[in-house]
Parts: sequence; structure tokens; C-alpha cells
Amino acid sequence: MKKLFCGCLLSLATLFGLSGCGSSAGNSDAATKDSTAATGDSSTANVTKDWKIGVQLWTFHVAGPFVKALDKVDSAGLKYVEAFPGQPLGGNMKDSFGIRMSAASKAEIKQLLQTKGIQIVAMGVISPRTLAEWKQYFDLAKEFGLSYITAEPLKDQWDGIDSLAGIYGINVAIHDHPRPNPYWHPDSVLAAIKGHSHIGSCADVGHWVRNGLDPVVCLQKLEGHIYGVHLKDVDSAGNTKAMDRVVGTGVIKFTPIFQELKRQHFKGMFSIEREDNWYNNVPDVISTVKFYNAEVSKLQ
Repeated sequence: MKKLFCGCLLSLATLFGLSGCGSSAGNSDAATKDSTAATGDSSTANVTKDWKIGVQLWTFHVAGPFVKALDKVDSAGLKYVEAFPGQPLGGNMKDSFGIRMSAASKAEIKQLLQTKGIQIVAMGVISPRTLAEWKQYFDLAKEFGLSYITAEPLKDQWDGIDSLAGIYGINVAIHDHPRPNPYWHPDSVLAAIKGHSHIGSCADVGHWVRNGLDPVVCLQKLEGHIYGVHLKDVDSAGNTKAMDRVVGTGVIKFTPIFQELKRQHFKGMFSIEREDNWYNNVPDVISTVKFYNAEVSKLQ
């Protein structure tokens, strides 16, 4: 998705040696071998029970406000979402999801979530300009019980947001958009993670493939630091303008991706993010859930 509240991010690409993450949508032979072997490891047998399959609400932002998006989530049979700040709430509420929501709107949203049995696990992608604004987002995340905040922070904020994340007990997951985004390559995310125990990755596998990177190798680079995954597919690799496709129908090989995440004992959420067919994408989301379930069943 396109990030909200965009600060003027400094270009980090020249500061970090951005190389060595492969150059295709497929996985390396070594990665395939290691990941395949991992599926037979009894220590990973029950890892997938901790996985959550949900949806990034950006998927439904064109077709309606937050309340209608939740109806679509419900109709797709999902119980977990990643919210995005700036989405109009709808219904009787005049404000948008975010740090400026009224107390009344927050209460109404909480009631609606409880009624539908839906949980907001994360929110993003955000790029606050100041640490004071970051604190407001952490306050909001705490109020709604979020596990992590998906973001593309300014470099000079790394120390501050890591400290805030520790205080609040809510991690920051750095998202990767296509080049020339400063976090397009996992090496730049690793630079932010270094020395910051509460900063990790939101692995957008679709954008990695758009950047011409091998998603399995990228996951391996970020091992132990992946808090969430954006689940999408694309029609071509190495093309930053590649078109979105329903997961499982594009060029990305997902079996080795799921194998690698199981090997790593990943315990986060897969956020389905459909960025096409905006007005009729609920069937696409349902199809993705079926594909995900079929893939995960192979790992049991």
C-alpha cells in the first residue's frame, strides 16, 4: 500500500551496501533444500498453529469506509485485520481511523469489533514526522491492543521509536516499498534493526519481487526479526510497476516462502493485501484464504 503520513524520508540506499538478496521471484537451490528439509523437522511441527491470516484494510479502502470494510472482512470469514490510519470510519462517525479519533468513535469501533469478533493486530503503513506523533500512535496501538505498528520511519527516529516500543510493549515492523524507497532492500531494514531490539520487519513479499529480489533469501536475511507479512502476488519480477495478482496466480512461488517462515518459527500475521479489482475483491480475498490454507496444510 502507499504509506500514510509520509515524512520526507532520507535516502538510505547509498548508506548501506544493498546487495546479495538474489534477483528473481523464485528461491535459490540452497534455500529450497534447507526449507524443504525443515518441513520434516519435528521441532517445527506445530509452528503454523500460531500463524494468523488476516487482511490489510487498504484492500477495501476504495469500496467504502472502515465500517463497510469490516463487513467485507466478516463476509470473507476473517478475524484479524491490519488497519490503516486515514480511513474514514463511516456510519454515524465523522472522523477517520487514527490518532485524532474522538473518544466516542473509539468506543463505537471497539464495540463493532467485539460484535463481529474481529481483532486489529497491527496498523500502518505510517511515517510520523516527530517522536511526539509517534507517541500518539503508540497510545492508539495500546488502546486497541495491537501487536505491532507497520512503518517506514525516518533514520533519526530509530533510537526514539525503539525506546517507545520497549515502553509500550508494541514492536515496530519496517515495511518495504519498491525502489527508490529507503527500505526497499532488507539490508537497509537490518541497519535499522541493529541495536534496536523492538524494531523488525513487515515483509512485503510482493514488493520484494517487484524490486527483483528473491523473497526466500530476503526472509533468511531477516530471520528472527519478522513481525508480519504482507501477502500479495504480482505479474512480473524485477518491475517496480508490476501489476497486482490474486495470491497464487502470479509469478511468486509461495511454497518455499511458507516453508522458510515455518523453519524460522514465525509467529505473526499474514495480511492479505489486494491492490486491484477494488470494487469486487472479496472473492479474491476468499480465494487467497483458500490458497493459504492449502499451502499451510502441506506443512503439517
